[in-house]
Amino acid sequence: MAATAAGAAAAALWQPQEEGLREICGLLEQQISPNSDQPRIWQQLQHYSQFPDFNNYLVFILAHAEGKSVEIRQAAGLLLKNNLRATFSSLSPSHQHYIKSELLPCLGATDRTIRSTVGTVVSVLVQLGQVIGWPELLQALVRCLDSNDTNHMEGAMDAIYKICEDIPEELDVDVPGLSERPINILIPRLLQFFQSPHAVLRKLSLGSLNQFIVVMPRALFMTMDQYLQGLFVLTHDSSADVRKLVCAAFVQLIEVQPSFLEPHLRNVIEYILQANKDPDDEVALEACEFWSAYCDANLPPDGFREFLPRLIPVLMSNMVYADDDESLVDLEEDESFPDRDQDLKPRFHSSRLHGSDNGEEDDDDTVNVWNLRKCSAAGLDILSNVFGDEILPTLMPLIQQKLSTMNDSAWKEREAAVLAIGAIAEGCISGLYPHLPEIIAFLIPLLDDKFPLIRSITCWTLSRFSKYIVQGIGHQNGHEQFDKVLMGLLRRILDTNKRVQEAACSAFATLEEEAAEELAPRLEIILQHLLCAYGKYQRRNLRIVYDAIGTLADAVGGELNQPKYLDILMPPLISKWQQLSNSDKDLFPLLECFTSIAQALGPGFSQFAEPVFQRCINLIQIQQLAKVNHVVAGVQYDKEFIVCSLDLLSGLAEGLGSGIESLVAQSNLRDLLLQCCMEEAADIRQSAFALLGDLARVCPVHLHPRLQEFLSVAAKQLLGSAVKEAVSVANNACWAIGELAVKLASLSPGNL
Repeated sequence: MAATAAGAAAAALWQPQEEGLREICGLLEQQISPNSDQPRIWQQLQHYSQFPDFNNYLVFILAHAEGKSVEIRQAAGLLLKNNLRATFSSLSPSHQHYIKSELLPCLGATDRTIRSTVGTVVSVLVQLGQVIGWPELLQALVRCLDSNDTNHMEGAMDAIYKICEDIPEELDVDVPGLSERPINILIPRLLQFFQSPHAVLRKLSLGSLNQFIVVMPRALFMTMDQYLQGLFVLTHDSSADVRKLVCAAFVQLIEVQPSFLEPHLRNVIEYILQANKDPDDEVALEACEFWSAYCDANLPPDGFREFLPRLIPVLMSNMVYADDDESLVDLEEDESFPDRDQDLKPRFHSSRLHGSDNGEEDDDDTVNVWNLRKCSAAGLDILSNVFGDEILPTLMPLIQQKLSTMNDSAWKEREAAVLAIGAIAEGCISGLYPHLPEIIAFLIPLLDDKFPLIRSITCWTLSRFSKYIVQGIGHQNGHEQFDKVLMGLLRRILDTNKRVQEAACSAFATLEEEAAEELAPRLEIILQHLLCAYGKYQRRNLRIVYDAIGTLADAVGGELNQPKYLDILMPPLISKWQQLSNSDKDLFPLLECFTSIAQALGPGFSQFAEPVFQRCINLIQIQQLAKVNHVVAGVQYDKEFIVCSLDLLSGLAEGLGSGIESLVAQSNLRDLLLQCCMEEAADIRQSAFALLGDLARVCPVHLHPRLQEFLSVAAKQLLGSAVKEAVSVANNACWAIGELAVKLASLSPGNL
């Protein structure tokens, strides 16, 4: 207590200098101005942050600068939050105490923005020093909650919500000096706020309690009946934010603690069914998540079956494009419009993994925003997998009804029907199978529909039936139908609309995987279409063409190794390869594409191998230099260049076999590879050990001089802690050790 009192006394002595206050406020004012010189201001703020009491000034401005704009005070608070994250532990106890003591009275500030900013800073301080390090906080929060003053109650609830969101476990610990845990003190008060006349307090209290559902502390477990009663009272709340949180609570409970809901399941399903039609889209979306969560929870389907005739029409209705759906923005943009930077989604390369597949990637989607339409389609998909053909008697008349509306104004209805057919393609296949030729025959003309989004969804839906379209090749008319689908998708690959191009390329890649050698007789026309697209696509869709070419190479393998095909395929790719600089990220998909081509062509790739091999070596060297000094390297460090280059070298080793030996002999690959095996980044190590194993198979003699080092670094990946951190790295290291042992034992048995 003496230390606390001393800290309080020291804090009380601190007062800001008028000049310092004026300068910092001036800087903050410039910082929030849209036309300011941000780098210069940032530099000056960094200069001020060297002073030990800079954060005291910031909290003083946040708490007391009432003559300044709310924006300046908020900027001070947000800068304080960031500074505390970096430097709190190194601040003197008196400054720590001053900051905390200034924040607590502001929990009830009259301005909501100030209250919210204070709540954010308070949450960060609890993350840094725990509740135990700030005993006055809990007392202040409880005083505010019990005060009956709206501002104080809301400010405290905002801080509690942020603490629950970031570190809920911090409230469920014993605190010296408290007779019970903070959570036991707070939960009864939070439950009480469910009945508050203020919507914001109902929202924050429910939002706070929802954060505990997954961890389920004893305090919530013991009051679950009261919590559920409160939820049922809030089901028809006037605030959409509160209704959304009610739905979120039911979704989380069904996912992690379904036993609590089982006695109330009929009522919950009835409510969610109504909420799924809520006029507020966000409430409807949250409600829609319930259906997938219910099916994933492996609850008995019998309790759900009777609701299907009412649920399926709701899902179908919500699968129709909303007028404000992002997919409708720029819908008419054709291929002549250049891509904007925000159109180029970040891409993530999967490092090579020996002994297992990398797993399926999600279907490419034109716009990545999760919305009610997509959630409803996902719900229908999972229902079809649980209930199978049982849903068809309800669903098919709805699909047929939507498809029969032929006027232009109803195109969204027709599009939703095609989406629904694709959504049930897997789950209802036994019921659809007898009618599949008619379904495919109906879909093929829609590839040429006047509405771009009908053309694009038809591509996706056809791809969902790829397996069965390929299986049908041996049956009557099946061959002709396969050809029609193939040519239809190739036609759409050359569509002028970017969305359709993307959907067609992705669908074609799926068809390629299923068709494999069936594509061989059509290789020339496929390559002509893909390379024509390659010549006209903008950057974003170009990535998908690379994927389609790579998938084609994987599918047909050595069939590709014929001059007439290589003459179509290789010149444009090599031309692009030569154009792109060593820092251009458009190299990534091209490197991946070359990896598949090298594996497919085998020794046939040798005519292209030398420049490709040398470029990979250069890319790795440049990036290793950039990691140490990007100015000298001339490029910013990006580990993905190393990963993609290592994987392409693996593809070359696999394709060329011992033919890669002369290239390895003339390079410093061995030393670069050893360095990559010791990198911090797990994905670099994963690809490095894959290449080590591949080289051990085809040219072990070149690894021999550094064999002990390779084995030593590979063995380190198999230690318990390393396996836990990066199991895929350990998998590849283990495989590489095996390959080294097998090959090198025959070269020099005495060394192993």
